[in-house]
Amino acid sequence: MRTTPGSTRSWLRDHPLIYDSILAVVLTTASLWWIASAASGQEAGWLRSAAPRPADALNLILAAACTLPVALRRSRPFVLLVATSVPQAALDTLHYDPGLSRLGGLVLLYSVAACRGLALSLAALVVSFASYVAGVLAGVITPSWPDHVVVTAVLLLCWVCGRALRLRRAYLAELVQRADRLERAREADTRAARAEERSRIARELHDVVAHHVSVMTVQAAAARKMLDIKPDVARDALSAIEEMGRTAMTEMRSIVGVLRTDGPAERGPQPGMHDLPALVEQMREAGLRTQLWIEGERRGLPPGVDLAAYRLVQEALTNSLRHAGPAARAWVTVRHEPNELSIHVEDDGRGAAEEPARIRGKGHGLVGIRERVALYGGVLRIGPRAGGGFEVRAQFPLSHSALK
Repeated sequence: MRTTPGSTRSWLRDHPLIYDSILAVVLTTASLWWIASAASGQEAGWLRSAAPRPADALNLILAAACTLPVALRRSRPFVLLVATSVPQAALDTLHYDPGLSRLGGLVLLYSVAACRGLALSLAALVVSFASYVAGVLAGVITPSWPDHVVVTAVLLLCWVCGRALRLRRAYLAELVQRADRLERAREADTRAARAEERSRIARELHDVVAHHVSVMTVQAAAARKMLDIKPDVARDALSAIEEMGRTAMTEMRSIVGVLRTDGPAERGPQPGMHDLPALVEQMREAGLRTQLWIEGERRGLPPGVDLAAYRLVQEALTNSLRHAGPAARAWVTVRHEPNELSIHVEDDGRGAAEEPARIRGKGHGLVGIRERVALYGGVLRIGPRAGGGFEVRAQFPLSHSALK
């Protein structure tokens, strides 16, 4: 397998101890070679007050002790910085050639600033300055004012670079966390949207099934009673049941089609207020004498309000068909106003004894009506009608921008 420079850097980044160990070995080797190759009678170096002593084993050991700890710079950088200041001070005090030992202290200072908090990094900067000041006060090094500026600048540059790296890492980590939070929020929104869609489909299915099955039940009962007396009437009732069943299947297929994943959904136009005459005619055929009044100028409605208003009338008439009694009548009044759509459905069915049962019910029809009206900021009233019977009143607020 061929390795590229990019893959090598990535591998070293994933194994920081190996990377730091290589850095420490290279730095130590260069420092020891520097010391061993230096002439014994060389002049005093930069910042030093006298020529260094000839190199010996102790010189090499102290120099290596200043650079080898770089291999562990990520685990204990501050402790190692303080520890390496001791052999560095011994090199200066004994007038040995330090080689590249001071680079070890700079690397550890950078590591503290890059891997630790602000307080500890400031403490590391103080330790580095203190080591330099101690050498000046002891007379081991005799720098000039420009030398002070250079040393200070180098120490501050190492510290600033380390802090900049730490802040960059923190910024990238925050970006990653923010991306994770956004992804979790997006998944939560997706789950909520799916749950809302399932709830909507459940309400639609309930409205469709409850309405059509109720009408079919009434028609079947009428056909059974007229089967022997008036076969023609019974035949018409059975035809109405057949047509109602096909209509129910078509609507249910259209609603449930959005759940299909193995092909395109079968979508049909949703019913709306323009279908009220057909709905009223269905109620009449089922035996509920129903009248429809539409007041005001008809106008296009937002699709959601249009469907919710239709379902409200459908559920109210279905409840009247179920509970109002065979001789009941129902009235539907729709009033189009500039900023509001008002719907009033009432019947003159059974008396107050039946009203609690009609309000509570056993299904989810009235609950679905309340949810639909509340979803669009409407007001709903359901209860007994003055003079007997039952009524449902609803007002849907409309804004000019929402109208078609």
